[in-house]
Amino acid sequence: MSELYQHIVEWTLCALIAFSIITWTLIVIKGVQHLSLSRQNRRFTKTFWSSADLHAAASFEKYVGATARVAAAGFQTLRNADASTATDLEHSWDRQDLLERHLRQQIQKERRSLENGLAVLASIGNTAPFVGLFGTVFGIIQALTAITATKSASIEVVAGPIGEALIATGIGIAVAVPSVLAYNFFLRRVKLIAADLDDFATDFVSLVQKSGFRIKSSTPVVKAAQSHPAREATSELRKPENGKEVFA
Repeated sequence: MSELYQHIVEWTLCALIAFSIITWTLIVIKGVQHLSLSRQNRRFTKTFWSSADLHAAASFEKYVGATARVAAAGFQTLRNADASTATDLEHSWDRQDLLERHLRQQIQKERRSLENGLAVLASIGNTAPFVGLFGTVFGIIQALTAITATKSASIEVVAGPIGEALIATGIGIAVAVPSVLAYNFFLRRVKLIAADLDDFATDFVSLVQKSGFRIKSSTPVVKAAQSHPAREATSELRKPENGKEVFA
């Protein structure tokens, strides 16, 4: 039985180590994601507001980031509204309602993307201390079992099991603290980014409203075909056999 308790404590420590690896992996991934997204949003926002007009801003296709995708969703919605002739329920919205609906949907998509992994951080932060206490309980039970078997409470008997129990508690707390801090930090970042996207969407609707919720088509204008040399030749003067000039 004592060996079973020992294995449970070891499994608990392995689980806490796995939780710690997952936590720091998510912290690094989310940190890189937010750092890159902040840089992309700043770059696109600066370029967007420095554009000559809304039609020029609609041609920005090389930019990436949450703000760029929200703007692209808005421009694409207006293009589809111009090209669509359907009369079903999906296209029964007026242009402003249709634009606001698609902008809101895109913002929700960006928010869900940013929230990926936060539930794992929250779960680890909430459960890691209890997992550590679980190992502590079995460590103490192992110490009491050793005291019963040896009929002695000397330090040599109880030091090992109780030490492992305290280690499990300490590791559980050490895993939980960065998980909770990271969850709160990234959740705050998600709220700030979502608020910035809402502000941008409101400004975008106001700008498009000035142009009647229409943008110029990005389809290049087809140039008129040049005259064929053979046709030009038919317009030249011809000289029949009688020597008189006639027009074709």
